[in-house]
Amino acid sequence: MPENLDLVRSIYANWERGDFTRGDWADPEIEFVFVGGPTPGRSTGVAAMAQAWRTFLECWSQYRAEPEAFRDLDDGRILVLIRGVARGKASGVDVDLRNANVFDISGAKVTRLVLYTDCQQALADLGLKE
Repeated sequence: MPENLDLVRSIYANWERGDFTRGDWADPEIEFVFVGGPTPGRSTGVAAMAQAWRTFLECWSQYRAEPEAFRDLDDGRILVLIRGVARGKASGVDVDLRNANVFDISGAKVTRLVLYTDCQQALADLGLKE
């Protein structure tokens, strides 16, 4: 659905600048999942999602998510293949990551967001090819 894609694009407008503070797009009971990476886990609710983001972002002195491709999947899901650009806080090393995010949308709100640190795992979990 085009409106779902527009919603996800609006989220990335902030994330591309490294601004992860906006949460009005999230359902109050959003399921938020990190698959892999330095802070894997699952949480429920906007406050818990915000805390999980803070924990993840504490690993980096800077981090931004640049979308490379959007795929409108079935049943209100959007897959976004992203380039994560970051600098390790402890190491100072610049990293260029290939990640994927899956947004489940219902009623103009994101009800579930799964962040994959491994793009290939996301595609495999969804039964897709790059």
